[in-house]
Amino acid sequence: MSLIQLFFIFMYIGFFAVGGGLVAATFMQQALVEQYHLLTAEKFYSMLAISESTPGPIGINLATYIGCELYGPVGGIITTLGEIFPSLVVIIIIARLFSNFSEKPLVKSVFSVLRPVTSGMVLVALVQVIGISILNLTAFTSFGNFLQVLTESPLSTLNNLFNFKALVLYELALVILFRTKLHPVVIVLLGAVFGIVFL
Repeated sequence: MSLIQLFFIFMYIGFFAVGGGLVAATFMQQALVEQYHLLTAEKFYSMLAISESTPGPIGINLATYIGCELYGPVGGIITTLGEIFPSLVVIIIIARLFSNFSEKPLVKSVFSVLRPVTSGMVLVALVQVIGISILNLTAFTSFGNFLQVLTESPLSTLNNLFNFKALVLYELALVILFRTKLHPVVIVLLGAVFGIVFL
């Protein structure tokens, strides 16, 4: 794939990723992993985790990372420009016009539909990340594999279906996040250390 094609892919993603970085990540996964097979699912979600752990908007971080991974620094610049170009154009137009139209019934109707759709796109990204990080999806690659996993002992079946270390880390992170005043950045850093040491 040429850099020009990559630019237009990311421009398309930037234009339709209403709702932020996780929605953009869903589009990137569909385009780069499922459609064009430029990245494996495991590689993509590792890049997503790193992009989410670093400062800045996750969508732009991920676009830059993917571009650098595929084509070096020039690729990173191209994918980043593709990702941000539609947002720049749209936000300039909205900034000039939105105050005049925000109370119009049509505009309110559009936003009433966009909110649940955006939430659904974020949920898709969440489910996919959980599927890669906590569930062992190789057990579901075929119906035969799935049946074979189910016919094993209950303990073996659970070990084949779940990554228990990642599941424990996920639950600990949730408990720490909601039960303490620890900053989320600290939790992310602790997760990175845990992953390096134990996973």
